[in-house]
Amino acid sequence: MTPDQPSSAGSKTIDTGLRLLEILKDHPDGLTITELAQLAGIHRNAVSRHLVALCRHRLAARIGTRFTLGLGIVELNAAVQHRLRTAAAAALQLLADACNATAFITVLDIDESQAVVLTVSEPRVSQIHVSYRAGTRHPADRGASGIAILAGRPPLPGERPEIPQARAIGYSVTSGELQPGAWGIAAPIITAGRPAGASVGVVTIGVRDESAIAPLVLSAATEVARLL
Repeated sequence: MTPDQPSSAGSKTIDTGLRLLEILKDHPDGLTITELAQLAGIHRNAVSRHLVALCRHRLAARIGTRFTLGLGIVELNAAVQHRLRTAAAAALQLLADACNATAFITVLDIDESQAVVLTVSEPRVSQIHVSYRAGTRHPADRGASGIAILAGRPPLPGERPEIPQARAIGYSVTSGELQPGAWGIAAPIITAGRPAGASVGVVTIGVRDESAIAPLVLSAATEVARLL
């Protein structure tokens, strides 16, 4: 390995710092500077310099000789989720009313193994609908909302066949995966071409007309992405 020699110091420094954070995300037990350097493919002195800056901003934390993600990541995530709730509120209510079904935004948790319901809107004129609670968690590869998020991200080896199917058509449909008798449909929220970290969807009791509901869900996902 040779020392990191950026051609454009500012952008290269940011890029390297983000790459280190991505590596730390995949190693919750932490890594040493040497291990980080090997995984990132840069000199350990460069890694050390970047970690000083990341720790200063609480994006990384040191525990003995190992480094992990810092609490600043959680705070940034909370701020993004608040912005998403605010941007989605009106579009989500319109979707719930148009589909006469419970509409919701789901986000991918930090470790990317869990999907978490962020916010819910219930239809204002329906007397019977599915009750869905914000904060509900489920495996990311289960349920229409989680599958939709993964479908909005690059393919991974061994992913469920439902994920590439959803990737091909732009949305996911499941029946009874998270709750017996419940039917769900969701689409990824994709902003500026970045991998999806959230989805918008609806859930109902009993199967609905996919051809009628899917365009409404896709339109809501596009609108939320535009607002973001």
